[in-house]
Amino acid sequence: MKVEGSYTFEAPRERVWSVLLNPDSLQSCLPGCESMSVTGEDQYEATMKVGVAAIRGTYKGKVRISDKQEPESYKLLVEGSGGPGFVRGEALIELVDQGGTTQINVHGDGQVGGTVAGVGQRMLGGVAKMIMGQFFDCLKKQL
Repeated sequence: MKVEGSYTFEAPRERVWSVLLNPDSLQSCLPGCESMSVTGEDQYEATMKVGVAAIRGTYKGKVRISDKQEPESYKLLVEGSGGPGFVRGEALIELVDQGGTTQINVHGDGQVGGTVAGVGQRMLGGVAKMIMGQFFDCLKKQL
């Protein structure tokens, strides 16, 4: 499943970069995030409640940030599992300086398995895009 999106922030790239990598901002802006703890440098464990159609569940997972090119880009690696199935994915997050504003481009690819994949396969792309939109809208408010 491919996921892409672009989001514009009314702030300089360095400021957007710092909010994107702030664990408190990440936890408060991830839809359905119940808890998130730091397990190492740029590594986190999280518990999230997520639902697709009538399939809802709690997922426990790991998030890792790699290949940082401050303040231009990084790779986000996610894996999690729960009652309704599993999710694994990675995304390239690019921050483009636009002279006072910053455009974030997201290029991701993910795999979903289990009940959630069988029931909600046609809806997964739309749900992923909606969750990304909610996440970035929340980050904009934190700036």
